[in-house]
Amino acid sequence: MRNRRWVVIPAAGRGERFGGSLPKQYAKLGGRTVIEHTLACFAGVPGLAGIVVPLAADDKIFGKLTLPNLPVHTTIGGATRAQSVLAALEWLQNGPAADQDWVLVHDAARPLLARADLDALIAECEQNDVGGLLGVPVADTLKRSSGGQVHGTMRRDDVWHAMTPQMFKLGPLERALRAAGPEATDEAMAMEMAGVAPAMVRGSTDNLKITTVGDLLVADAILAAR
Repeated sequence: MRNRRWVVIPAAGRGERFGGSLPKQYAKLGGRTVIEHTLACFAGVPGLAGIVVPLAADDKIFGKLTLPNLPVHTTIGGATRAQSVLAALEWLQNGPAADQDWVLVHDAARPLLARADLDALIAECEQNDVGGLLGVPVADTLKRSSGGQVHGTMRRDDVWHAMTPQMFKLGPLERALRAAGPEATDEAMAMEMAGVAPAMVRGSTDNLKITTVGDLLVADAILAAR
C-alpha cells in the first residue's frame, strides 16, 4: 500500500521583517489572506491525508479563515520554525500517521506554489524513497563580504536557492530534526546531517517567499497575471 501524504505548514511565527500589526501569513493577497492561498495549493492532491498547521498559542485569526475542502488540523507551534515543524510531526506520530508516511513541509508565506512543481516533487521523492525539495539555480553572482569589503567571489555552478515544499518520511525527518537541533536551517539540511542526500527538484521562481511588503506586491502582480 502506498504511504500516505501529509502537509505541515508552520504558521506560528510573527514575521517581524514584514512589519505591520499582523503576521505576514495573514496579510491580504488578492482578496484572501496569504495562508488561505497557501492552503489552497494542496487542494486536489491525490493521496493527501491531511494538513497540520502549527499556530501561535494566542492565534485568534486562523479559526475564522475559509479553508479548503481538506482535513486541516491545528496544533501549538514553537518559538522557531523548526520547533513548530517538530510539534506538527509529534502530533502526527501520536495520532493518525505512520512512521513511513510522507510529509511535505511548506512555508505559510509561499502562496504561489505551482501544481506542476508540486506534482514533480512528489513523483521524484516517491521514486527515490529518500525525499527532496524544490529549488531554483542561483542566477546572481555571489560575493563573500565582511567589514564592508568583498573578500571573494563564489562559483555558482552548483548553487541553488532552497524552496519548499520539502518532502521526507515522517519518522526519519523527526529524528533528523531532533538530532540536528538549531544548526539545521531547513528540513533538507537536517536530513543531510543525518547522512542522506535529498533530491533537488527544479521549481519555478514564482514560488517566492513573502518576507517584506515588497514581496507581497510582487506576489500580487504574479497572482493577477495568472
